Amino acid sequence: MKVDVESQPDERDIRLIDEGLDTFNASKAGPDNAQDLWIMARQGDGSLLGGLKGRTFYGWLFIDWLWVSPAARGHGIGARLLARAEHEAKQRQCIGAYVDTFSFQAPEFYRRNGYVEFGRIAELPPGHFCIWLKKTFQALPLDVSKEPAGAFAR
Repeated sequence: MKVDVESQPDERDIRLIDEGLDTFNASKAGPDNAQDLWIMARQGDGSLLGGLKGRTFYGWLFIDWLWVSPAARGHGIGARLLARAEHEAKQRQCIGAYVDTFSFQAPEFYRRNGYVEFGRIAELPPGHFCIWLKKTFQALPLDVSKEPAGAFAR
């Protein structure tokens, strides 16, 4: 067997890996019902003020990124983008949303909008943290018997 780095893997190999993982996941957790989500904020003339890219799957919204033009910051556009994404996620029957952000980016923004931290990685990027935050839209049933061993260990 040979294990190598490949900078340009074959499309068939990529598809095989992707489909293999999807099949395995579906066998354990059911269909993911994955859908991309794009929310855009535009001026009347159509120029872009900001945007949010996310995806919904397995009943959650993951926020890939949220960006507001520097000239438009401080006017509530980010909060409106986030609220619109959360609204759409609820329409898609999601129970919550989660995001990762760097400590120099927007952790306080997400906290102000009801998100709570559930994890962080130090020195990502160097000198900073990568912070994971989540927000639930409804009370979640907690059945610890389904959690992997040690999931709640500190």
